[in-house]
Amino acid sequence: MDADYPVFEKPLWRELKHFCKRLGEAYQELKEDLTPYKDDRYYRLAPMRLYTLSKRHFVLVFVVFFICFGLTVFIGIAGPQAIQSTSEDHQVNSSSLKLKPFLLNSGPLNTYNQQLWLTCVIQLDQSDDTTIQTSFSMTVKVDGVTQGASKTFVHNKVHNRTRTLNCAGSQVSRILQKCAEIIVAHLGYLNYTQYTVIVGFEDMKSLKIHIKDVNFTWRTYNPSFSQVEIWFRFVFVVFTFMVICLFAHSLRKFSMRDWGIEQKWMSILLPLLLLYNDPFFPLSFLVNSWFPGMLDDLFQSVFLCALLLFWLCVYHGIRVQGERKCLTFYFPKFFIVGLLWLASVTLGIWQTVNELHDPMYQYRVDTGNFQGMKVFFLIVAGMYILYLLFLIVRACSELRHMPYVDLRLKFLTALTFVVLVISIVILYLRFGSQVLQDNFVAEMSNHYQNSAEFLSFYGLLNFYLYTLAFVYSPSKNALYESQLKDNPAFSMLNDSDDDVIYGSDYEEMPLQNGQAIRAKYKEESDSD
Repeated sequence: MDADYPVFEKPLWRELKHFCKRLGEAYQELKEDLTPYKDDRYYRLAPMRLYTLSKRHFVLVFVVFFICFGLTVFIGIAGPQAIQSTSEDHQVNSSSLKLKPFLLNSGPLNTYNQQLWLTCVIQLDQSDDTTIQTSFSMTVKVDGVTQGASKTFVHNKVHNRTRTLNCAGSQVSRILQKCAEIIVAHLGYLNYTQYTVIVGFEDMKSLKIHIKDVNFTWRTYNPSFSQVEIWFRFVFVVFTFMVICLFAHSLRKFSMRDWGIEQKWMSILLPLLLLYNDPFFPLSFLVNSWFPGMLDDLFQSVFLCALLLFWLCVYHGIRVQGERKCLTFYFPKFFIVGLLWLASVTLGIWQTVNELHDPMYQYRVDTGNFQGMKVFFLIVAGMYILYLLFLIVRACSELRHMPYVDLRLKFLTALTFVVLVISIVILYLRFGSQVLQDNFVAEMSNHYQNSAEFLSFYGLLNFYLYTLAFVYSPSKNALYESQLKDNPAFSMLNDSDDDVIYGSDYEEMPLQNGQAIRAKYKEESDSD
C-alpha cells in the first residue's frame, strides 16, 4: 500500500522557505560588499593608476586627450556639411495686398535625410528703416507622395498657426527690407519619398504690408553626413564597450566595497556612455517611426544628467568617511538633477508628440507656459551650479593636505575644467551671441554647419570618460594587501624623489628611512 503513493522528501512550503532564506543571505552578502569600511576608509580603497603616475605621465595623459579630441575635430572639418538646403524664390505683386497660397515641392528624399524643415523669409517693399513687429495667420497643408507617385494625405487637414513677423530697419538697403526667418513646418522623421506643402498667408491684407518677395527654403540632413554619423557612432560604441571590459577586468581582484567612489561611478557612467552613443541609432534609417529618435534623445539626457550627478557625489562623497545615507547624501542631489532631467525630457516629448499631429507646432511659440518652463530650468540650473561650487570649495579647503584625496581632487577638477571650457567654446562657435536665447529642438538641429560640430561633442565626452576610466583603474601590477592599510605612505615609498607628484608630509621623509623600509619589505616578500 505504501509503495503505491509517491514519497515527498520535502514539502513545497519548506522548499519555498529555503529559497527565501537563500535570497536573504544573498542580499546580506551583496549589502556587505556594497557597504564601505567605516574605519580606515581611504587606506582600504582599491588602488588607482592615479597614485602611480608621475608629473611626466600626467602631462602625457592630457596630451593624448587633446590629440584624440583634436583628431576628431579635424576629421569633422574635412567631413561633409550637416545640412543641405534648397531655396525657392516667389515674386509677389507689390500692388496687391492679397497673397495667394504657395504650392511647394520638396524634391526626392530618403531615410538618410532624417528630418525636414521648411522656412521662409519675407522681403517687404519698404524704402524706410522703420522696425515692424506684427502677428499674422499662416496656414499649412502637408501631403506625402509615395514612391509610385500616388499622393497620400499625411495630415488630413489644414493647420492654422499664428506667426510673428519681425522686420528690423536697415540703414544699408533703401529698397527692400528683409525680415527674420520663420519656421513654417518641421517633420521629425520622413515617412514618404517626397512632400508637397501648400502655404497660405491669411490676413496680410488687413496688416497693410507690401510684400515684394517670399523666399522658401527646404532643409534636410545631408545623406553623406548621416553616413558619417552612423560610422562614428558605431566606432564610439565599439571603443566604449572595450573600455568597459578593460575597466571591469582591472577591478575583478578587488571587492566592490573596496572600490573608491570614482570607481563605482565609472561602473555606472561607462554603460550610460554606451547608450549615449546609441547602438540603436541605425534603426532610424530602417524604421519609419519617431521612436528611435525619441530613444536617442532619452539616452542623451540620462547620460548628461548622470554626469552632473557624478560631479556632485564625488566632490561631496570624497570627504565623507562614514556610510553615505540615502536621505541626507543622495536625495538632495537626485532631486536637483532630477528636476533638470524632467524639464528637458518633458519639453522633448511634448514637442515630438505634438509634431506628429501638427508639423507647424513649436512649443516656444505656441505654448504659453514655455517661458515659465524656461525660467524654472534656469533657476534649477543656477541652484546646481552654486551647490557644485560650494562642494568643490569645501572639499579643496578641507582635504588639500591629505595625500591621496588631494591628488584625486586636483586631477578631476583640472580635467573637468578643461572639458567645460571646450564645451563653452563649442557652444559659442555654434550659436554665437544667441547661445542663451531660445535655441531648442528644431532650431538647434538647424544650426549645424559641418561634421565638426557633431564630432566635437561626441568626441569630447567619450574621451573625457575614457581618460577617467584609465586613471581610476588599477594598474596591471597593482598590489593590494589589507595588512598594509596601517601605512598609507607605503605605496609612495617605491617612487623616487623626482616622481613625487603632490605635496604631502611624506615628501619630507629622509631618504635613508625610505631605503630601509624598502629593503625590509623586500626581505619579507622573499621570505613569503
